[in-house]
Amino acid sequence: MMRALYSGVSGLKNHQTRLDVIGNNIANVNTVGFKSSRVVFQDLYSQTIGSGSGANGAAIGGENSSQVGLGSSLSAIDVLHTRGATQYTGAPLDLSIEGDGYFIVSAGGSEYFTRAGNFALDDEYNLVNAEGYFVQGYSLADPPTIPPSIDYGTMGNIRLSNAYYDIAVDQNGAIWGLDVSTNEKVQIGQLQLATFSNSSGLDKVGGSLYVAGANSGTATYANPGQSGAGLLSVNALEMSNVDLAQEFTEMIVTQRGFQACSRIITTTDQILEELVNMKR
Repeated sequence: MMRALYSGVSGLKNHQTRLDVIGNNIANVNTVGFKSSRVVFQDLYSQTIGSGSGANGAAIGGENSSQVGLGSSLSAIDVLHTRGATQYTGAPLDLSIEGDGYFIVSAGGSEYFTRAGNFALDDEYNLVNAEGYFVQGYSLADPPTIPPSIDYGTMGNIRLSNAYYDIAVDQNGAIWGLDVSTNEKVQIGQLQLATFSNSSGLDKVGGSLYVAGANSGTATYANPGQSGAGLLSVNALEMSNVDLAQEFTEMIVTQRGFQACSRIITTTDQILEELVNMKR
């Protein structure tokens, strides 16, 4: 009797967690670069009340074990790194990734990864995201060479120059600008992407950012379109991959599961009350 009661309690807790995840997905339906999550359940322990046995020749056949389950538990909360739809914005520094990979940003000496490519230039011509984190890649050699060249020594903050205007990025991550003196189009930077052997192992840290997790593997850095990294779509952003129809369906199923678990508790309570009131 008490087994059913506690099984119902475990189900309530798990369905509450699932509803929390669904609510977060729906809240981020319009968040740029957001990746939805899902909850997976697994059964808990099973109590064996009758052991099984094998067949004994022609005398008697085999018998299966008899077990009573003791509820459910969380198996995993997975992040679904499927690609979201592309939305054209027309902004020259809005970028989305067509395929695998993450933009690399840095702040305070820490490295983060994101699919949100809404970038801009700050007052010192650093390429930054909406929170002011520095976008990582390679910048024009300093002092500039003639013709300009890219310093591929050490990846760092992409810092451009006021000697160029009409800054744009191509699908291979090359950053181009027009020289204010000659109006010549020259490459003044190179964007880098990071790929992982297990993207689902990345840990969310807020702000549409991820950090490498214990099971994500180490980051592999490459130009867009190389070493498994996707090409870029320019003047566009990757939207959330949340499917509202799917989320509302999951919400209904979760609500009914929660109600069913609640009914287990109330029914068990009624039976216990009957037992207590058998002798008056």
